[in-house]
Amino acid sequence: MATELATNLAVHARGGRLLIQGLDLAEGRTVEILSIDAGPGMADVGRCLQDGYSTAGTPGNGLGAVKRLSTVFDVYSTAGSGTVILSRLRRPAAGSGRGRYEWAAISVPAPNEEVCGDSWRIAERDGECAVLVTDGLGHGPLAAEAATRAAAVFEASPFDDAATLIDRAHRALSGTRGAALAVARIGARVSYTGVGNIAGVVLGGERSRGLASQNGTVGVQMRKVQSFDYEWPASGLLVMHSDGISSRWQLDTYPGLALRHPAIVAGVLWRDFGRGRDDATIVVVGRPAAGATHG
Repeated sequence: MATELATNLAVHARGGRLLIQGLDLAEGRTVEILSIDAGPGMADVGRCLQDGYSTAGTPGNGLGAVKRLSTVFDVYSTAGSGTVILSRLRRPAAGSGRGRYEWAAISVPAPNEEVCGDSWRIAERDGECAVLVTDGLGHGPLAAEAATRAAAVFEASPFDDAATLIDRAHRALSGTRGAALAVARIGARVSYTGVGNIAGVVLGGERSRGLASQNGTVGVQMRKVQSFDYEWPASGLLVMHSDGISSRWQLDTYPGLALRHPAIVAGVLWRDFGRGRDDATIVVVGRPAAGATHG
């Protein structure tokens, strides 16, 4: 599957990237392959998924085979702008079920860096979802140290009060460069608590809502932390990202994208709005996507 998607990028696409990661999901341990390119795009996605169709004189069975082998498969393509393809392969664990939320994350280091100075974590329980995105100041190992310490505080008790978690992180990051950090809790509503320039947006309903963070740097200097509550629409999406991704995007300029799997949404926004000179992390959370194929 990875070979087929990589070959397609090499033969057909420009600006191609293949992102592969392991994920611990409620449904079981999962390998995710995300193929992202900047063009030329597919004029007819349905036809490209049919066996025997090819624009390059090959047998034309590859993309259809990837879809059949995938536990979760989704694709979004626009002529001229490019294609994002999601393939997830899962081995269900004993007693595994299906999570209430569908989510995805992309986190990549700045150019020429070995480690990413951003970090993210997601936890689910009893219909709730807790999300952390943190961005260590600068990039490289010192930024990664700050982000990793913040992630460890969240992992220890992700459903504790968010302001309390950030206070703990403030102490844990003492002596580091510090970090921007935001925690979101999704249930009947969305509770958002942020310090620094982590962007948060709730999409769906009548309009999108930007989520408020306060000034400061966790581990260095911050005021008393405040949490803010927002409506969580029935078809809502939560998008959170570090400043390695520009906040000037608007999802409604991409027809039908909000209905795709969150990994597709993350891939499109990372491709089109990644600044390309810093660590970049984006997390997208929503309800199970109607557009994706699940095995």
